[in-house]
Amino acid sequence: MIPVVIVGAGIAGLACAQRLMQAGVRTVLFEKGRGIGGRVATRRADGLQFDHGAQYVTAKGVDFAAVLRKLVAAGSAIPWPDGSGRARVVGMPGMATIGKALAAGLDIRQGVQINTIRPSKGGWQVLAGDSCYPAARVVVTVPAPQVEGLLSANHSLVAMIGEVRMDPCLTLMAGILARPPFVTRESPDEPLAWIAQNSAKPGQPAISVSNGAVAWVAQASPTFSSAHLEDDPATIAALMLPMLCDRLGVTIDRVSHAAAHRWRYARVTAPLGKPFLRDAGGSLYLGGDWCIGPRVEAAWTSGTAIANDLVAQMS
Repeated sequence: MIPVVIVGAGIAGLACAQRLMQAGVRTVLFEKGRGIGGRVATRRADGLQFDHGAQYVTAKGVDFAAVLRKLVAAGSAIPWPDGSGRARVVGMPGMATIGKALAAGLDIRQGVQINTIRPSKGGWQVLAGDSCYPAARVVVTVPAPQVEGLLSANHSLVAMIGEVRMDPCLTLMAGILARPPFVTRESPDEPLAWIAQNSAKPGQPAISVSNGAVAWVAQASPTFSSAHLEDDPATIAALMLPMLCDRLGVTIDRVSHAAAHRWRYARVTAPLGKPFLRDAGGSLYLGGDWCIGPRVEAAWTSGTAIANDLVAQMS
């Protein structure tokens, strides 16, 4: 039996597993995707890099600030002087590096879709297709709207997260053959709420080695994202690209690459209001950024809080 199974290898799951590993507790993380780190992600195409999820990380608390300092010291992250005057940190050479650094030493099973979590004698059965993984304790760190599909609608913990809300975000990744007019632009009330010259981030290719294009990431507002969430990626790219070209003052023929990504659960708008939830038996936990707020730090804080509670129980 696995002492602790963690469902989801985003920042919350990784933080939880790291803390438990430090305490000598064995964990196994299951991640349905090919990557780790959740929305702290990087994609590569046509000689360019695109941080198409979280654009940067910042720290409000001393504990997460210490984590960022360690990542910077290890060369996995670096401050980004983007002209905002804020202490923003990015992964080196991409945001995905942060998740990879936090995953060091952990047992992570990627490409495994957990379908059901159900109680059993002495613990839990964690089911993935025809495979069953017996666990003494389970930590679920998927987005709040996905919890019901794992536990069932009538589970007591599902009722407790009914008021949690998360907005989607549509991201455009584009290669533009033109001189950049700015580094970042934030316009929350416009369809393109965030635009960043990804090539301006430290450690990233300034231009594509194949054609000299500059990498740009544009993220849509919650209103635009909700309206077009069910459009296919090609349609989304076709809708967002003219708006990006307009902001950059270029014509569409200067575009060398364009692709879109849909983040269905991207930004927490109504958090739970506490770091995690635990069932009455103390063996099933729910956590993630949705517990606290729309920050990478919130995910880390939630996962770490769960681990600390588990360590206290098991000691």
